[in-house]
Amino acid sequence: MAEMTVELVAVERRLWSGKATFVVAQTAEGEIGILPGHEPVLGQLVEGGVVSITTTEGEHVGAAVHGGFLSVTADTVSVLAESAELGEEVDVEKAKKEFAQGDEDERARAGARLRAAGQSA
Repeated sequence: MAEMTVELVAVERRLWSGKATFVVAQTAEGEIGILPGHEPVLGQLVEGGVVSITTTEGEHVGAAVHGGFLSVTADTVSVLAESAELGEEVDVEKAKKEFAQGDEDERARAGARLRAAGQSA
């Protein structure tokens, strides 16, 4: 099975790193799916986006990502976010409240956090 090394890093910490078979990210140019051997690319991540990683074990890692860049080489994907939160770390009730009561920016961030956690807004 083909695999690639993936690093998901925010300014304050490394959220996840390991081997993966598939990565999906939302960039300024649109959603992009990355498989091992992908052509090199550099993309700007959108505010309130979600990055989804499928590990070589078939597990799913989701993260709400707010700004930053995606760098792809033939065997490495680096997600360098201004801020990010793993889906498993999201306080779903707090995010739902922020989505319902926040301004446009807060709603975008809360919506991304809910999607990363596998919830709908």
